[in-house]
Amino acid sequence: MLANNVDAVVAPAVQSTEAQIVQAYKYCEELTRSHYENFPVASRFIPKFYRPHICNIYAFARIADDLADEGKLQPDERLRKLDDWGEKLDGCFDGKPEGPVFLALAETVAKFEIPKTPFVRLLRAFRMDVTQRRFETFKQLRHYCEHSADPIGELVLYVFGCASDRTVSLSNKICTGLQLANFWQDVSVDWAKDRIYIPLEDFRRFGYTEDALMQQIADERFSRLMEFEVSRTKRFFEEGRPLINEVASDLRFELTLTWYGGMAILNKIEGDGCNVLTKRPAISSMDKLILLSKAMFRR
Repeated sequence: MLANNVDAVVAPAVQSTEAQIVQAYKYCEELTRSHYENFPVASRFIPKFYRPHICNIYAFARIADDLADEGKLQPDERLRKLDDWGEKLDGCFDGKPEGPVFLALAETVAKFEIPKTPFVRLLRAFRMDVTQRRFETFKQLRHYCEHSADPIGELVLYVFGCASDRTVSLSNKICTGLQLANFWQDVSVDWAKDRIYIPLEDFRRFGYTEDALMQQIADERFSRLMEFEVSRTKRFFEEGRPLINEVASDLRFELTLTWYGGMAILNKIEGDGCNVLTKRPAISSMDKLILLSKAMFRR
């Protein structure tokens, strides 16, 4: 297991009725199936045994993400709700889960001996979503990804029994790459929420400005800026790629699909001349078939 998690508290087994457990798992699965993501979540390409546990983890993160980002709550209200979610997480690890998500999650963390640390890091990222809308440097953005994206990969590795210092390090590369790809895909969407994930130091590097972004000016400056971001993001994917051969066989195909999917988004951005201001790059049904065939061929 990971050296930096040796002091983490592992949730004890929870005493609940079978009916409560079944309903809790069902709730998390239905929540998972009702949301679209760029990457596969508990798909049929992983063994049925693991899918409910991935759904339990996803439900925890999905609800916290919505608390930070959805609706018309004021920032202080969002932070209070995230604090409440954090207290429920504490209860989950203290053997006192509250509500279906934490009842199901307690079962998962006990079964796979998952430490609390990755969940705490996720909550910190969701709080950052409320309080931080600009990133001065790429180092700051990378710090955000270390909390918003990297813990997800670590949690998946725990479920599949292949979490180690090396595999988590490689997973962090892929997860950060996925997060960055999503940022570059959604530049306009995020701007509408008054969020800019492109580091401001990179704006200055290419002579681009927030005013130009507000006016959706996709000129040469913006194209060179996005080319730079896409190229840097591809390096994360390439550095993390060896993980595909080091995870459990039950996870390998899904991870391969995820890797190809992230790279496909970046290739789409490049194929559109890096103009993500007027057209949001997306993976079509045909693209998905191609990705599936690539992953199957690789297997």
